[in-house]
Amino acid sequence: MPDDDRRLVFSTDGSLPLPKPARRKSAGQPPGKALPDDGVVRVLREKRRASAVTVVHGLTSNEIEALGRELRRMCGTGGTTKNGVVELQGDHRAAVVAYFLERGRRAKLAGG
Repeated sequence: MPDDDRRLVFSTDGSLPLPKPARRKSAGQPPGKALPDDGVVRVLREKRRASAVTVVHGLTSNEIEALGRELRRMCGTGGTTKNGVVELQGDHRAAVVAYFLERGRRAKLAGG
């Protein structure tokens, strides 16, 4: 065959390595973007699958269980307390910020 400009574009023989799919990062704060520990309770909303989750940061370890239970009861929803944060099922940011402001705690909405 004479020299020509033909080249292989696609092959099914498996000789070309396929790129590996990128791994999804876990939900939560990316490294380097940690929330400051300044005594302010930060309330943010995260998207997990198709639903929203309200996340409360900035609570001390000795109050997190009791406040988590109280917030779940007040909002009438399920949730958990783990890794130093309170997670509530659904978008309850306004109610949670109002709860802390009524009790004299500094609280604000965080995130985008």
